[in-house]
Amino acid sequence: MVSLRFLLFFLFVSSVYATIVSHDGRAITIDGHRRVLLSGSIHYPRSTPEMWPNLIKKGKEGGLDAIETYVFWNAHEPTRRQYDFSGKLDLIRFLKTIQDEGLYGVLRIGPYACAEWNYGGFPVWLHNMPGMVFRTTNKAFMDEMQNFTTMIVDMVKKENLFASQGGPIILAQIENEYGNVMGPYGESGKEYIKWCANMAQSLDVGVPWIMCQRNDAPRPMYHGGTNFNRTAGGPYITTSYDYDAPLDEYGNLNQPKYGHLKQLHDVLHSMERALTYGNISTIDFGNYASATIYKTEKGSSCFFGNGNENSDATISFQGESYVVPAWSVTILPDCKNEAYNTAKITTQTSMMVKKSNEAENIPSTLKWSWRPENMDNFLLKGKGESTQTQLFDQKVVTNDQSDYLWYMTTVKFKKRDLFLGKSMSLRINSTTHVLHVFVNGKHIGNQHAENGKFNYVFEKDVKFKSGRNVIALLSITVGLANYGAFFENKPAGITGPIFITGINGDETIVKDLSAHKWSYKTGLNGFENQLFRTESMFKWSVESVPFNRTMTWYKATFKSPFGNDPVVVDLMGLGKGAYHAEKCLTNCGEPTQRWYHVPRSFLNAEGDNTLVLFEEMGGNPSLVNFQTTRVGSVCANVYEKTIIELSCDRKSIFVIKFASFGNPYGNCGSFEKGSCESSNNAVDILTQKCIGKEKCSIEISKEKFGAPDCGGAPRRLAVEAIC
Repeated sequence: MVSLRFLLFFLFVSSVYATIVSHDGRAITIDGHRRVLLSGSIHYPRSTPEMWPNLIKKGKEGGLDAIETYVFWNAHEPTRRQYDFSGKLDLIRFLKTIQDEGLYGVLRIGPYACAEWNYGGFPVWLHNMPGMVFRTTNKAFMDEMQNFTTMIVDMVKKENLFASQGGPIILAQIENEYGNVMGPYGESGKEYIKWCANMAQSLDVGVPWIMCQRNDAPRPMYHGGTNFNRTAGGPYITTSYDYDAPLDEYGNLNQPKYGHLKQLHDVLHSMERALTYGNISTIDFGNYASATIYKTEKGSSCFFGNGNENSDATISFQGESYVVPAWSVTILPDCKNEAYNTAKITTQTSMMVKKSNEAENIPSTLKWSWRPENMDNFLLKGKGESTQTQLFDQKVVTNDQSDYLWYMTTVKFKKRDLFLGKSMSLRINSTTHVLHVFVNGKHIGNQHAENGKFNYVFEKDVKFKSGRNVIALLSITVGLANYGAFFENKPAGITGPIFITGINGDETIVKDLSAHKWSYKTGLNGFENQLFRTESMFKWSVESVPFNRTMTWYKATFKSPFGNDPVVVDLMGLGKGAYHAEKCLTNCGEPTQRWYHVPRSFLNAEGDNTLVLFEEMGGNPSLVNFQTTRVGSVCANVYEKTIIELSCDRKSIFVIKFASFGNPYGNCGSFEKGSCESSNNAVDILTQKCIGKEKCSIEISKEKFGAPDCGGAPRRLAVEAIC
């Protein structure tokens, strides 16, 4: 049967959902009134404080009642008992910004988040505590989880931000998405969830606690944002967390999704009393078609659902006939007149474009200087910070303070050693995401985990010398695992075994290096010396800037782009993460993510800005440049008897490129006139109505455009306007 649950499924794929909770499971009661609250997520660390007011305002204008946010444990407590709530981690400032906009808040403390965030939001130091097991009845884990959760609650209480104190927070969440991983934890998992609930209730916040437990629970990703710094989960999750949300990564309206959801929110708000107080009944029409009716003493509201993915459904209800498109829901607030259908888009489509940086004389060319990463201590001396006679998981050594870890050892051969002069190879069993291998200062190769297989073998022929040989292995992580039962135990790094193999005729000689004396060094010198700081005193060369060189730093200056459009840096040409010709069908040679968001608050509006890049694999920085992103054109293709609004989002409508009322066909950017056309010139009508304005509205009717003879078929207007 298709009912309100089917509508909630639609809301799930549209990145927003209705929060409907209370003692009776239907509605939340606020000030004695039952409410249907429409909520969407905006994660404060994935944007900047300067962006928050605009994002939250757009959420409100889009029909949201509440803003949800995760609280990321590893962002706020990167080192045990050392906390950070500064800058984009200022949780209290974010919650007060929600309050200032007159919206409610949903505080998702977790503290497990998932959310494609590094290590699911857990700090790595937690994993490295003795006897630690995550998300089960493990005393060490529960003590640390309770400490962090209590600290967050106390911070929020101190500022009077819970609804029970007159603040905006109406719901709090403990744990997250546990229902789909609970099985492997057995009875301990069930006891853990009970403990979570009891612990949360003991904090006495005065608002309901919720758990997002189901594996099919909606993801309310209203603004995805950006995984800045090293916060992207993994392995191999991009910094963009756009998720095709109603507000895109940069804060732009993602049309038509934003407008389509706004219309839905308006309709649901108009039905609030029926949804929260009405008696519910259902009718099954067969063939996956159904009706759900909410009836009160003042009237009824209806949802007609068609769960058939391939064909439309005709529903007869109270003497009227309604056509419900395949795989959609129609909403009738009065059970008579259709106000909304999930499959019928009546809002504009916005086509985004990138514009070159007009603040630069030659916007596509930056002047580069460079310097190599200094690796001599590692490659030639094998000198690190600590030594052990075993191979450790990278998380244990680095505590997630860096993505880079050097494993170094020395191997000595006598002149008459059986290994020397034979066919020799170095064999490394690895679980690191990216591996670079050096022998006696020479880079002999690299390899990375692919196709979801993070246990692999690197093997390469190597020529060793008599005397001392230095083997230096650079292990690189690209986001730690963030999901699944016991995900904290997924290895990362070089855990071995490692062998040198020599072949002498039919005889194979194997030397196991796993228990050798290994020297460890976290990080790279360039990061340690903070080459990315503008006040860095290290010398950079402007002569013969090399391309396709591994382990190289590049630096350039640039002007901040004019205006207030979001800024992106185009990293086309760089090597790491590029699609290789033998393993791609499209975008060959291009990076998996090309454009990176640079919030304007990061930039100096006046004077120069400095960009520093580190290239691991070898690439061409000459193609790197700064651009802005904005609405380039807007389109609509809607049936008559509707009102369409065209908006260029802070820019004026420049020209009507195409307009036709009748039966036009095609898509935005490639519309064509059909076989019937209105008598009045649609381009002229829209030109007069819209040109020079930021937005315009027009009713689509035969009285306005003329009455084309389309043989009884529904008439529609297709329009494309250039901003």
